[in-house]
Amino acid sequence: MSFLPETDAQLQALIQAFPDPLLVLDGDGTILDHKAGDSGLPYQHTHELLGRRIQDVVPAEFSEKFEDALKRVRQAPKSISLDYPVVTDKKQLWFEARLVKLPGGRIAVFIRDITARKESELTVRRQLDRLSALRAIDMAITSSLDLRLTLSILVNQVTTQLGVDAACILLMDGELQALKFATGNGFRTSALQHTLLKPGEGYAGHAVLTRQVVRVANLPSQQSDFKRSPHFAQEGFIDYIGVPLIAKARVLGVLEIFQRTVLLPKPDWLDFMEMLAGQAAIAIESAIMFNDLARSNTALTLAYDATIEGWSRAMEFRDHETQGHTQRVAEMTIQLASLLGIPEPYIVHIRRGAALHDIGKMAIPDHILFKPGPLDESEWEVMRQHPLIAHELLKPIPYLAPALEIPEYHHERWDGSGYPHGLKEQEIPLSARLFAVVDVYDALTSDRPYRKAWSPKQALDHIHSQSGVHFDPRVVGVFSQMMDQPAWK
Repeated sequence: MSFLPETDAQLQALIQAFPDPLLVLDGDGTILDHKAGDSGLPYQHTHELLGRRIQDVVPAEFSEKFEDALKRVRQAPKSISLDYPVVTDKKQLWFEARLVKLPGGRIAVFIRDITARKESELTVRRQLDRLSALRAIDMAITSSLDLRLTLSILVNQVTTQLGVDAACILLMDGELQALKFATGNGFRTSALQHTLLKPGEGYAGHAVLTRQVVRVANLPSQQSDFKRSPHFAQEGFIDYIGVPLIAKARVLGVLEIFQRTVLLPKPDWLDFMEMLAGQAAIAIESAIMFNDLARSNTALTLAYDATIEGWSRAMEFRDHETQGHTQRVAEMTIQLASLLGIPEPYIVHIRRGAALHDIGKMAIPDHILFKPGPLDESEWEVMRQHPLIAHELLKPIPYLAPALEIPEYHHERWDGSGYPHGLKEQEIPLSARLFAVVDVYDALTSDRPYRKAWSPKQALDHIHSQSGVHFDPRVVGVFSQMMDQPAWK
């Protein structure tokens, strides 16, 4: 790196030791020198970079973003980071560029491949979108007795969340004992709107008779019942799935899914499809038995919370050393909240917040999250982002808004030395203050790869020593009383 300051040997050594690609720019963004790093730049040959402006190297749509970053880093005392994607022949990659001002008006750009982190975020967002979809369907069921409106919302969610071309719902007509078209989304024609199928007739009728999912690939080559419709061929469908809608052992209809290309469903896709089918069945049953709407809504809420709890267990499966942690801290936090006099409706949100308290860690790379030894400062910087990541992931879902406090604030400290916001004392939400005590206690009394579990007395002594420093003194007092109860000994 000939353009690095020769007088600063420590900076020189630090940069040379940096494993990722590095560019050195002048004030206008022209690339003066580069270091390929261990991985190099998979989207650009390094020998082609010299003399070019970085604004012309990155994807065109991010040129202005880099131009703005250069202006800001020249004026800012600290480094500036930005993320940008690059599409290669194989996949879309994501990179983080950190711009650091160097002596002499030059700028260093450290480039890191963050594709794994972005993919983790995408997975979490997809799961959250699906939870949000379930909530939207739940709201439609509980707020309206208009079955067709509810089912219309449901098929829209099916096509959106499953990423399929079209979907429709056929309802079982009690008088005719036949399937009739109720609603659909994504169709080009009215080919299926006059459907009338007896159990056993066609693919949908077969799904009713067998109570099993029916999958048909390469529809054009099949002697299918759809050929009875003169307009169906215009739809151009290739793949078909029929899912029976069953509630309380009664088949109420069929969810039909159509795709104009070959479907390659993954297990989680199929699971969510069946979950949506279950929601459809519940919606139909609720409309038929509207006098039982309140009881159905309670069952849905329990099912929704069970999904959240199941999701939290799935997060624990990523780290086998902490299995059971989420369930334990949730139970202890709820008990502590009750002793503090928190109303029951709010405790429901505390339970959800406790279940999702570490959801932000889904986006933390494995080499940091599972590092056996201490984290260095750069790794801690990444780790301390997980409460903010949790905020960004959960904020778009209004249903989970009351549960945000614990995931975002449980690492704040009473004396203001915590993260990510440095809140102190009463600025920290009460739910996060009481969860912080429980979280630390459970961590200390559990085995970890780097130490044996502390005894309950040792852990409680530590909690007391941190009263007024890490923890709310009032919460510590009530927690001590709780731990004196036989149930917790």
